[in-house]
Amino acid sequence: MTAYDPDNIFGKILKGDIPSHKIYEDDDIFAFMDVMPQSTGHALVIPKTGSRNILDADPQVLANLIQKTQTIARAVMTAMNADGLRIAQFNEAPAGQTVFHLHFHIIPMYDGVPLQPHTGQMADNDQLSVQAEKIRAALA
Repeated sequence: MTAYDPDNIFGKILKGDIPSHKIYEDDDIFAFMDVMPQSTGHALVIPKTGSRNILDADPQVLANLIQKTQTIARAVMTAMNADGLRIAQFNEAPAGQTVFHLHFHIIPMYDGVPLQPHTGQMADNDQLSVQAEKIRAALA
C-alpha cells in the first residue's frame, strides 16, 4: 500500500489551504459538506490525524471517528429530513477511493430519489452553506 500523502485535498482543507463548508470540528475530527454531492446533504467526516484509509488508521483514531460519524449522521438525517442514510467508506482505488485520506461519506437517502452520479460538477456554494447551517443547528 502506498504511504499517506499529507498534501491530498482533505489534508489541504485541514490546513485551511482550500475552503470548505464546515459542519463540525473538534481536536480530532473535521466534518464538512461534499462539494460534489450524490444527494442533498451529503457530508464527509475525516480525522485530523493522517491515514490513507481504514487499513492504516490508528485504532483509537478510528474508534473516535466512527463515534463522531454516528453523531453527525443523526444530525444530517434530522436536518435534511432524510428517509434513510448511506454511510460509505472506500479503501484504495479499485474499491472507489479517490481521496487518499481516511473519510466516511454520510449520504442522505430520500424515497424515490436516486443518487446523483459523480460528474465532477461542484454544487452551488450557497446551497451547501445553507445545508451546513441546518446540520450544525441539528448538532446543537
